[in-house]
Amino acid sequence: MKRVLACLTAAALCAPPAWAEYLTPLRTIRAKEIVNAEDLALKKGEILGALTDPSEVIGMEARVALYAGRPMRPGDIGPPAIIERNDLVTLIFRQGGLTIAAEGRSLGRGAAGEAVRVMNLSSRTTVTGRINGDGSVEVN
Repeated sequence: MKRVLACLTAAALCAPPAWAEYLTPLRTIRAKEIVNAEDLALKKGEILGALTDPSEVIGMEARVALYAGRPMRPGDIGPPAIIERNDLVTLIFRQGGLTIAAEGRSLGRGAAGEAVRVMNLSSRTTVTGRINGDGSVEVN
């Protein structure tokens, strides 16, 4: 009985890995490009941490160059940037019932919800704020 259990345990531990599908680009996608459905293919293999669902990738922006045939990882893509470097943006400061708006120049690029540095054009002070969906930057 012990010998049978030892054989079954060894067979379970030495079983071939389960194959799954993972996403790869069909062409080289440069950083800052939006990923489209026709840019993607599913490959069979065992890649830990690779993206598998096309709906999570389509419409997202490549954060790094994505090379054809290589697996895509979650850090390789992100939401599209709505603020580019040197864009004029509205800085918003809110505290209690007080709201102050000022014009600023973005010192980086980013998507909604990300932090970005902005130079206040009136005071020439650099502040960091969170990007709103409308392209303004909220400073605390």
